[in-house]
Amino acid sequence: QVQLVESGGGLVQAGGSLRLSCAASESISSFDAMGWYRQAPGNGRELVATIFSDGTTRYVNSVKGRFTISRDYTKNTVHLQMNSLKPEDTTVYYCNAARRFRNYWGQGTQVTVSS
Repeated sequence: QVQLVESGGGLVQAGGSLRLSCAASESISSFDAMGWYRQAPGNGRELVATIFSDGTTRYVNSVKGRFTISRDYTKNTVHLQMNSLKPEDTTVYYCNAARRFRNYWGQGTQVTVSS
């Protein structure tokens, strides 16, 4: 069973930065894509950023230019660098790994941006 463990969430002031990390229990090169989602209370999960096996990245419009997704094969880890954070970025962020139409999820990490 694939395990994904997130870290790096916390409380930051508006305009600040956080770096989320997602450590996988196996080689991240085995996944078709890895990404970060977020879910506000009462809402569905929103795709924030994705990195595909070929290195292509995708971002939701609201974070373009502020967030950057990257990966470290040596540590089997995917990162989400979040800059210029806004209060509306406040929510729980989840790591996702996709492989052959199966999705794996981390437990989530809380990001809170104060105004």
